[in-house]
Amino acid sequence: MTDRRTVDRATAKKWKDLLASEREAAQLYERLAAGESGERADILRELAEVERRHAAHWESRLREAGQTVPEPTGPGLRTRTMGLAAQRLSLDAVLPLIERAERGDAGIYDADPDAAPGMADDERGHARTLAALRDGGGDKGAKTGTGGRPQDAPGRINRREPWHRGDRSGALRAGIFGVSDGLVSNTALVMGFAGSGASRSAVLLAGVAGLLAGAFSMAAGEYVSMSGQREMFEREIELEATELRDKPEEELEELVLIYRAKGLPREQAREVATSIMSDKDVALDTLAREELGLDPDALGSPWGAAFSSLVAFAIGAVVVIVPYLFGGGTTAFVTAVALAVAAMAAVGAGIGVLNGRSPVRSAVRQVVAGTLAAGVTYVVGAIIGTTVAG
Repeated sequence: MTDRRTVDRATAKKWKDLLASEREAAQLYERLAAGESGERADILRELAEVERRHAAHWESRLREAGQTVPEPTGPGLRTRTMGLAAQRLSLDAVLPLIERAERGDAGIYDADPDAAPGMADDERGHARTLAALRDGGGDKGAKTGTGGRPQDAPGRINRREPWHRGDRSGALRAGIFGVSDGLVSNTALVMGFAGSGASRSAVLLAGVAGLLAGAFSMAAGEYVSMSGQREMFEREIELEATELRDKPEEELEELVLIYRAKGLPREQAREVATSIMSDKDVALDTLAREELGLDPDALGSPWGAAFSSLVAFAIGAVVVIVPYLFGGGTTAFVTAVALAVAAMAAVGAGIGVLNGRSPVRSAVRQVVAGTLAAGVTYVVGAIIGTTVAG
């Protein structure tokens, strides 16, 4: 901890800035609470109380260091603007902005030796509570199931509405982008060589080289990317497990606040949270989902994403090569173009179906983007071929 002898001007200024920030946050939450009622108002006032405790800590630090504690001031422009927007529009209209700001400040105390114990956890919890308040609606009344848990639990929805299931392993996403990228990039590459007037063997060699290079490059990239993402998620869950072991009371209170923000009454939220916390494995799984937004059982498979990407890219890239396996010249070129356009339309339509969008619109978008890329490379190839030949 910094003491009176080591406090310099920069440190004192930092403490005063943090004090002003905490006071401003407390005023913001109080102003928002004034426009609400019931559980939503209670949650906002509790957040304001947390900010006031943080402000009191910095006031204490300044006094201990012999520094002058600034007098409280009125609400700043941001607080007045947010309060007015919430009053004229709704609390839901401003919650995303406040949540984004809280997420940006979530790590402000993580490495600060002068912060009080628990302040870093409080700041991270604010963003999660605001997200739950926005999604669950507080007094909007999230219903509960027979087990006392909110009915919007991911497992319950996935069992009843399987079309909501996402591709958290990353394999489907990698496959979709892989086949699209393989098709477009290799079509462009082959068209560039064809436009230059290269021989059939040169075009075929370029297509095969593009297929192999692109497929393995994408597979390696997906593997590294997914591995890094998975390690980051695992680290987050490990940190949550540590907090659950070292600070179970704080984790319980966070879970209570989150369920209250989702719409459960205070006593029922505490009952649910207490029941969850009685089983450490269930508690960790729930905290990972509710606080981190992670599914511990679906963190993504690096090998699955890599293999999916490699195969999908190869399938997309081979389309334009096939005609040159059996012939050359204008016939092979026209056939390659026709197959590429048809494949682009099919891929685009498939993406549209998966996304619940118009297959026709998605197909047209895919074809336009792909033919534009291929057309540019064909023209460039033709220019280069003419120049070299001349």
